[in-house]
Amino acid sequence: MDSKREKDQDADYEKITAVLLKSRTGEFDLESILFLKLRGLGIHDLGCIGECINLERLDLSGNNITNLAPLASLRLLSVLNLSANRISSLEPLRSCESLQNLNVAGNVISSVESLHCLQSLRKLENIRLKDNTYNYSNPVCRNASYRTVVLEMFPNIKVLDGERVVGRGSDLYQLCKDIDDTIKAGLYKNGQLIEHPDCKPWVEDSYWEIKRSNNAIIEEAYKQFNDVLHECRLLNNRAVHVISQTERSMSLKKQPKQYAI
Repeated sequence: MDSKREKDQDADYEKITAVLLKSRTGEFDLESILFLKLRGLGIHDLGCIGECINLERLDLSGNNITNLAPLASLRLLSVLNLSANRISSLEPLRSCESLQNLNVAGNVISSVESLHCLQSLRKLENIRLKDNTYNYSNPVCRNASYRTVVLEMFPNIKVLDGERVVGRGSDLYQLCKDIDDTIKAGLYKNGQLIEHPDCKPWVEDSYWEIKRSNNAIIEEAYKQFNDVLHECRLLNNRAVHVISQTERSMSLKKQPKQYAI
């Protein structure tokens, strides 16, 4: 009996229903839902999601979604995560005029023409079609000129695939570049890397800890912040590994060659 009930509950998750939305958010009125996370539930039918007309942040990653038509009515949506689905067309997103951040990595978008529908979204500044951290991509990313073409299509975006866009629409880029240059200038003296054995973290270990709250909005923000923090740690580990390999390679090149006599 219990196994049958669990099976029925899983089947309900294949389609988004009002019951599912209310149980996940605690909201009685669908129009009151502002943040929604339905990650990894096996959803393939977006059902009544379009009735959440005030939705601002939506995470539908890790499902089996192919049709985005119900999202066309979400005109206040600013952050949308559709990674790891089976999406080939983004056409319905043309109506999401408030969209700023879009993640469609890990789908089946095959050509840059599929992105034309997003060009009318004036607020769009962050697009992700591939994510090396989770090994997500799209067939369109295999094109050698993919990045160049996308940047030409969206000259005002600030971030593409998690990387700052050089010299295009981002005041933040110049600020970060200036900071990077300043740091590099302080790390080297006469071409040699200066060692700082007494370097300490800028903040205490507990600085980034966030106190839990019963508020649903704060709880959702807490979860999303943890996801970003986890990705930053993974990227940091990769950077440390690459730097270590580069330094080892440079040290080997500097060693004088020895010849047998």
